[in-house]
Amino acid sequence: MADSSQFRNTGIKRIILATKYSAHGLAAGFKNEAAFRQEALLTLILTPVAIWLKPGFIPFCLLVGSLLLVMMVELLNTAVETAIDYQSMEVHPMAKLAKDFGSAAVFLSILNSAMIWGFYLWDRFG
Repeated sequence: MADSSQFRNTGIKRIILATKYSAHGLAAGFKNEAAFRQEALLTLILTPVAIWLKPGFIPFCLLVGSLLLVMMVELLNTAVETAIDYQSMEVHPMAKLAKDFGSAAVFLSILNSAMIWGFYLWDRFG
């Protein structure tokens, strides 16, 4: 039978706690990860550019969403790397593989964003 203590934080309290933990994660990512800071800066620069372009709702969501996706994948990659480093600083082939997978995911999300922005700008101005 499930322990009833796992169901203590429900409703608004759970949402407040989840928001607090998320804010802490964003702050930690910004503080500890140079790549995350660079991606956040790029997002802060390109979001007003997307607004200025007045692309329509769906293209705007694609432009900004692709930038946010890069930041999300970067945080997930950092979480994987942190968990692996916590377990052991020893270079193990499986640990390296997991880190390489995370890095590849970040690369693909950046490529995705660059393609979305590039194709939109080409269509708009090309």
